[in-house]
Amino acid sequence: MVAIVGRTNVGKSTLFNRFCRRRYAIMDDEPGVTRDRLYADVAIGDRVVTVVDTGGLGDAPDEWLADGVADQVVLAMNEADIILFMVDGRTGVMPVDREVAARVRRAAKPTILVVNKVESPKHDPYEFAQFGFEEVIPISAKENVNIPLVTEALLEMLPLVEDAEAEADATSHDYAAAIIGRPNVGKSSLLNALIGDERALVSEVPGTTRDALDTLVGVGGRRIRLTDTAGMRKKGHVKEDVEYYSVVRALRAVDRSDIALLVIDGSVGVTEQDQKIAGYAHEAGKLVIVVANKWDLVIEPPPMRELPYKLEDPLTPAQRRRHEAILEKDLQRQVRDRLAYIAYAPILCVSALTGRGIDRVFPQLGESYGQYSARMPTSQLNRLVLDAAIEHPAPSKRGKHLRVYYATQAETCPPTVVLFVNDPELMHFGYERYLRNRMRQAFGLDGTPIRFLVRERAREQRTERGR
Repeated sequence: MVAIVGRTNVGKSTLFNRFCRRRYAIMDDEPGVTRDRLYADVAIGDRVVTVVDTGGLGDAPDEWLADGVADQVVLAMNEADIILFMVDGRTGVMPVDREVAARVRRAAKPTILVVNKVESPKHDPYEFAQFGFEEVIPISAKENVNIPLVTEALLEMLPLVEDAEAEADATSHDYAAAIIGRPNVGKSSLLNALIGDERALVSEVPGTTRDALDTLVGVGGRRIRLTDTAGMRKKGHVKEDVEYYSVVRALRAVDRSDIALLVIDGSVGVTEQDQKIAGYAHEAGKLVIVVANKWDLVIEPPPMRELPYKLEDPLTPAQRRRHEAILEKDLQRQVRDRLAYIAYAPILCVSALTGRGIDRVFPQLGESYGQYSARMPTSQLNRLVLDAAIEHPAPSKRGKHLRVYYATQAETCPPTVVLFVNDPELMHFGYERYLRNRMRQAFGLDGTPIRFLVRERAREQRTERGR
């Protein structure tokens, strides 16, 4: 593991993206864009290395942000095998650089001093030798100058690994889940609660998270990649370039994941923006799990509302259980009403702050992914379609009846069924819903989306004969 550290705006994210060979981290001239630890597995020579981009130390606009970023940088240095200490060759030695150098020395890890933004001979990179680090390499991350010198130095310092296959396998995962939602609904708090570590910077200020943060977690013999994402506001409210790119990263995180953990504020309920975010995940074919966070605000203290029993203070255990059950049922009814297109989605009421319900998230992920990746035997699938047509005849249009000749599952994640029919235009969405519900009931797939591809059988046969 290699951690890139330094003060703000010295080009850490630019070097990080150079290692990744793509725009993985958000880059901007505004200082302090990167805040959390951002991980990426990259190939350096014949080795697989985890590179960590960190927030800049010093010059943060807010004290809470400076302290939080500093804590994230210290964590990155503690877990790293090698530190890339980056400075700005244009500005020369700054007081903040001396403070960062002191922090790096205290970490007592092999260190390479990288002097960035050295595009011309007029910049003297070796004035930074006063910090006492043996390896000093002048580069330009933006112009791709001397990057091979950095990778060569890294290869010499990397610890030996006896099993190269085990090293490569350490970066693999069985499935991926993206944590998505509006700003300030508790996505980063949920990630930290799930992994039991301060992986992401958390505050009450909306928009704290900017990059998409990947974290590998081992649960029940499976490796899960969790991705914390930036909050997605309405398009009309996105004014800054940094926030725009944060939203783009969040949408990409959904695209490369199997499951979308849609976090909503349980004390607010489902908003219009929640509906749009859920719609994007649904259209992308992702399995959605609704996580109603901040449930502690809903049940403590009990809300002033009309209940079918007298609300006493304090509540007896039985009254409290009944009270919470009523609240959960109300929320589920609202979710089913406003997010009708993901009626299959499981709903979890949790509190990342108190830990309530957190132990239900990973089991639900495993159960839902099992359905999302399930296969339905072709013979049973066709028997189901035939029985369904007998019990509930297919609709007709202008006297012509729909006939489903054959069904087969073409893909998983989500389960995708190809229906060969006499005329695809006769397929009504109501009949699709009917067949989908029959499949859910027969194969135990009540928690996953099921997609249909309706094709004309005669056309398929002509294509096959033409080959």
